[in-house]
Amino acid sequence: MFKKNNKGFTLIELLVVIAIIGLLATLSVVALNNARQKSRDAKRVSDIKQIQTALELYFADNNSYPYAAAAVDMGTGSGLILCDTTTAGVGFQASTTGCTTTYMGQVPDDPTTGRAYTYTSLTAGVGATYSLVFGLEGATGGLTCGTYSATCCTATPNGITCT
Repeated sequence: MFKKNNKGFTLIELLVVIAIIGLLATLSVVALNNARQKSRDAKRVSDIKQIQTALELYFADNNSYPYAAAAVDMGTGSGLILCDTTTAGVGFQASTTGCTTTYMGQVPDDPTTGRAYTYTSLTAGVGATYSLVFGLEGATGGLTCGTYSATCCTATPNGITCT
């Protein structure tokens, strides 16, 4: 007489499928955030190594690293360009005006808003040394910060160390 039509899904089946899709979406978002963090850290280390290379080129030409009376935030303000200038002792500038040799046309800054790579010249004159301070969010390339801060790693002419 009456034939029952069993086409389609039950409410329970639909709810189970929706729950599984939600779980998979949550896992993929977590994995994506982890990949973004590692990407930012890799960029930070790469940026610091590029800056160090430019500083070594500067040192090779001038027998000292750029001297700055105060810490310079890289990639902003007076830390946009690394060049040899007609004014003795000046290495970081906001523009190429007065540059005789440009070592880094656009000094990079930290990929996270509100943080910066900070350059400090530790002594003035021949044989001067420097310190580049930056932070990592996790472990990358054998470098690890105990807890993330913008100042947990330091780059010097001797290499990069993290605490």
